[in-house]
Amino acid sequence: MSNDNMMESERQEEYIKKCQIYVSAFEAEHGRLPKACVVTFGCQMNARDSEKLCGILEKAGYALTDSEEEADFVLYNTCTVRDNANQRVYGRLGCLNSLKKKKPHLKIALCGCMMQEQSVIEKIQKSYRFVDLIFGTHNIFQFAELLSAMLSSGDMIVDIWEGTDKIVENLPVKRKYSYKSGVNIMFGCNNFCSYCIVPYVRGRERSREPREILREIEALVEDGVSEVMLLGQNVNSYGKNLENPMSFAALLKEVEKIEGLRRIRFMTSHPKDLSDELIEVMQRSTKICRHLHLPLQAGSDRILQAMNRRYTKAQYLALVDRLKHAIPDIAITTDLIVGFPGETLADVEETIDVVRKVQFDNAFTFIYSPRTGTPAAAMENQVPEKTVHEGFDKLLAVVQETAKERAALLQGKVMEALVEEVNEQDPAFVTGRLGNNMLVHFKADRRLVGKFVMVSLDTCHGFYYTGRMVDWLGQTKHTRLGKMVDNQWLN
Repeated sequence: MSNDNMMESERQEEYIKKCQIYVSAFEAEHGRLPKACVVTFGCQMNARDSEKLCGILEKAGYALTDSEEEADFVLYNTCTVRDNANQRVYGRLGCLNSLKKKKPHLKIALCGCMMQEQSVIEKIQKSYRFVDLIFGTHNIFQFAELLSAMLSSGDMIVDIWEGTDKIVENLPVKRKYSYKSGVNIMFGCNNFCSYCIVPYVRGRERSREPREILREIEALVEDGVSEVMLLGQNVNSYGKNLENPMSFAALLKEVEKIEGLRRIRFMTSHPKDLSDELIEVMQRSTKICRHLHLPLQAGSDRILQAMNRRYTKAQYLALVDRLKHAIPDIAITTDLIVGFPGETLADVEETIDVVRKVQFDNAFTFIYSPRTGTPAAAMENQVPEKTVHEGFDKLLAVVQETAKERAALLQGKVMEALVEEVNEQDPAFVTGRLGNNMLVHFKADRRLVGKFVMVSLDTCHGFYYTGRMVDWLGQTKHTRLGKMVDNQWLN
């Protein structure tokens, strides 16, 4: 870590101590610790940012809660990829306004991608004056400093940076899961797809030093983590701006060497940057999951060019062919957009053709959402709503059909699953995630959460399975379950 970043980290520690003084005063007055609620909107990058925010709050002395109603401090970590994400935040703010009238001491803060839009800031300053703190994506590492300023001020604090090249390491983190964790390997994006607001709100690409990434993962493994998700807007372009450039494939080789780490995932991969070197590393790896999220967005060359995706339909299909030839059991998921300016139903048919040829294991299908400030939002040939929905419904039906066919191919197989949680619908069941990212629900002791088990995939339900836990010999565990839990899996 550079001296500048170390000094910044130490500086933020001093502000955490100042916040602890406020917490002590609150506890003396109210007979309890102040409660903080962090609500996350959006992607895995935001989820990881929220873990850092929660880590700082906890170190400052706050008790964390999932309830906005019982909180003394509410922080919304926002997303702005689609307009409905913005509208959700505005709706939730209306509820917080009512809550603040009942609890005048309640403090409210907003951060994340949505806050990097000037029009949003202006709207909040005008219509949501009860918000106490606003900051963006570039100065999230200064949260302790901003929190301290908010606690000592009666005015709305707005601190938005247009950009930064800083990456501050060693800030506190409160992980949501004990057995898996996201790890940022880079920040920002240089692709400037014409529909996407992310490069404007997250800034230009900045890669973390490999030694810092490896050090973080080693510490996570020592703390019980067995699966990591390497995060970046485009992980395939990792390392290009480092003083000593390093490819993403080379980084993966180093991560795989870490003893005790069982699974490696990553996202997101841009098709234009997915190298043969990366395919070879995935093919030979025993730890990288057989799952790749490879956003297509559209199957029409004309629309892909207008989107500034920098690949063609044929190039995408050729890439998938190389992947499947090298890794026959790989699961490929994708993102699809319907209704991009100028798109016709014939263009949607091109997307459907790709879906049928690739046979995606799943696809996140979205209706195009204009984002102010992007080139696509200024295009004149916006698609009529009726046409958009007609194309969307037809595409979604094919996506669901092909994904169910792919899922059904696993019926009767025995595969390794990482038990992630007790099933929400039936506490006698747990939910496990396979290496290909599919979920399976099966009866098991809740003490297996965070452990790897072998599961028979008995019944396919389209996008998930129900099954039975089996031992490594393939024998079903019934009466011996209690003994197995105590003596094998939990040792």
